[in-house]
Amino acid sequence: MSPRVSPPRALVAVALCGLLAGCAGTSASENGQGGDDTRFVSGDGALTEFKPGDRKSVQGVGGQRLDGTPARLADLKGKVVVVNFWASWCAPCRGEAPSLQQVYDENKAKGVEFLGVNFKDSKDNALAFERRFKVTYPSLFDADGQVTLAFREVPPSAIPSTLVLDRQGRIAARVIGATTFSKLNPLVTKVLTEK
Repeated sequence: MSPRVSPPRALVAVALCGLLAGCAGTSASENGQGGDDTRFVSGDGALTEFKPGDRKSVQGVGGQRLDGTPARLADLKGKVVVVNFWASWCAPCRGEAPSLQQVYDENKAKGVEFLGVNFKDSKDNALAFERRFKVTYPSLFDADGQVTLAFREVPPSAIPSTLVLDRQGRIAARVIGATTFSKLNPLVTKVLTEK
């Protein structure tokens, strides 16, 4: 007899399998970046905002940063937090990296924190990505996909994806696919103004 899987976990597993298997993605060698045939699900930049009463908490999420130190979202409660799911093998991630850094630079003095989630990658490639794009905020290393699974209430659904968390650690907005400064900065500003 096979073990039973609860419906929410089963849906998350299916979504994660979609991320891993990919569809309509390009390989690193096809886009001129070299490397193996890693595929990804490409989002279209769709934005979803959640009303305060409909927001899901993700305070229990944590893991090891790329530098090996532990990090937990619960430690950032009281601040607006941007969580970005990315990988070095993902062309749209490379495209959005400067915009993410710009939003971070313009908002960190206002108490906004950023936390990347490096998905299904090698640590060496992830660190090289951060150096190349001058990324100064930390990222969790999610080689096995377990950190991403912890966002099952509002799954990212594609690489890249970006979540904006309110001061209570709840997901206020989600962008599926690459984001831009002009899309993300107003979302961060809006959540910052909430009481």
